[in-house]
Amino acid sequence: MSETSRIIAATQAVSAPNYAPLPIVIHRGDGVWVWDVEGRKYLDCISAYSSLNQGHRHPKIIAALRAQANLLTLTSRAVHNDRMGTFLATLCAYCDMQMALPMNTGAEAVETAIKLARKWGYRRKGIARDSAEIIVCRNNFHGRTTTIVGFSSQAQYRDDFGPYSAGFKLIDFGDAKQLEQAISPHTAAFLLEPIQAEAGVHVPGDGYLDAVREICSRHEVLLLLDEIQTGFGRTGKAFAYQHERQAKPDLLIVGKALGGGVFPVSAVLGARALLELLQPGDHGSTFGGNPLAAAVGQAAVEVIVEEDLAARATQLGARLRRGLESLDSPHVTDVRGRGMLLGVQIAAQSGTARDFAERLLERGVLCKDTHAQVLRLAPPLIIDATQIDWLLEQAAFALQ
Repeated sequence: MSETSRIIAATQAVSAPNYAPLPIVIHRGDGVWVWDVEGRKYLDCISAYSSLNQGHRHPKIIAALRAQANLLTLTSRAVHNDRMGTFLATLCAYCDMQMALPMNTGAEAVETAIKLARKWGYRRKGIARDSAEIIVCRNNFHGRTTTIVGFSSQAQYRDDFGPYSAGFKLIDFGDAKQLEQAISPHTAAFLLEPIQAEAGVHVPGDGYLDAVREICSRHEVLLLLDEIQTGFGRTGKAFAYQHERQAKPDLLIVGKALGGGVFPVSAVLGARALLELLQPGDHGSTFGGNPLAAAVGQAAVEVIVEEDLAARATQLGARLRRGLESLDSPHVTDVRGRGMLLGVQIAAQSGTARDFAERLLERGVLCKDTHAQVLRLAPPLIIDATQIDWLLEQAAFALQ
């Protein structure tokens, strides 16, 4: 039995089977590359679902982690620490927001935004107690908590996890008219992803987010944007909503790459008047804003700015997309996305996207299928042109 097979078998014996990983065991990572336990090298085009925009073990982020770990790792919010304030100031400046609430995982950040929106609805908009509604989009993916799966339109995410929380209304993604029609006197907020990554990298039409912003403002409805996967340069802008002119949200939800690939860090950001609705005892997290997370998060943001990773995503993402479109593969019906977040639609008659992910794995490329027929390609934003061209060579073999 190979070392890979041994480790997989041992893991499966004790791990709940809630994932279907590729048949590979990763041992080491550096930049855009990872190595398995057999010593084979792979180009990482999964990036832990956009958590590794800065690449594996970025030297500045690792240095910040080590330095802080040698001083202080956790205090809880029962006391102040000397790292959180500096980190949140850096984050607020990058996000062009006044105030932030730090959490750990993306799902926690989404839950935080939901609580904030509901409280605002009751305290500021005057919605009747316990009747606030939040509008969401079909095919959304905002996390795995019981509240969040309750407003999913995917049966597998919902089945057997009810009863579900009330107060959510589903509409189609990309249809601004449906949003306006769905708003009622009970509507507190509209929550959406600017690009539906997990659903298959679906990009709305030009002007959609601007229209959504105008509708929300006119009806006194908060706009909540989940940029957990699309933020921090991934789409060629700091945040995906910035591809439009006037789509700035009331609450911005961030995570994944904020942790630099080494630590779970998330946050909700917005205006001071919104964030100050939460008073002591309303919300919290033992680990949220801990000094280790703050040090890592600050370094993660600094790397994105200093290395201009958004510009790299624009330039090299266009190179990757052009190359994929020029393959003229009989198995590919569409290539879509923005920046370095691309989806390759596999023809139904060609098999599943998982089949092609495994073909690419054999050629030294890590990528993952989503929604059965879509290959998602999202390498670290530090990737260079030579590596993009090598990736295209492997894709040409796998997709022919």
